[in-house]
Amino acid sequence: MTMYAALLRGINVGGSKKVPMAELRTLMQRLGYTEVATYLQSGNAVFGSDHGDERSLATELEGAVEEHFGFPVGVLVRDHAYLAAVREACPFPAAELEGKQLHVTYFSEPVDAERFAAVDPGAFLPEEFRLGDRALYLYAPDGLGRSKLADALSKPRLLKGLTATTRNWNTVVKLEELTRT
Repeated sequence: MTMYAALLRGINVGGSKKVPMAELRTLMQRLGYTEVATYLQSGNAVFGSDHGDERSLATELEGAVEEHFGFPVGVLVRDHAYLAAVREACPFPAAELEGKQLHVTYFSEPVDAERFAAVDPGAFLPEEFRLGDRALYLYAPDGLGRSKLADALSKPRLLKGLTATTRNWNTVVKLEELTRT
């Protein structure tokens, strides 16, 4: 069996798209997933499955969430090996930073530097970003809520055709740990 993390995009934010974590766990168990657990209230779940792949599991979970809760939610599913690789490949000194200063945006598809070429990195210093495998690492020393670079990187034209969802470093680490077998 493979352990996965499901990353639900844009739920339980500002009173919209309410997805109670207990209901999400029950829904995922009904889909046949095992060892289901949620982390925080912001759309993080871990589970085991011996069928499917990341894309088919995400599609299955998206459909089930929409049917059960009545609204669409983008879902990314990533296995433990991928989560561990993202953690290991961090280009910033994660051990020296607070979790709120470092973020990872996960993408549904690979992205290349050309997609973000219009963003002038020098204009946002000391904030910085680096691309990884279906991921973008963001160093925002004052946190995501105050980050002008995060705003620039999340423009719809830059993310067209992608599902993208961001987690702070504490959550990145915790999801990798929770999916370890």
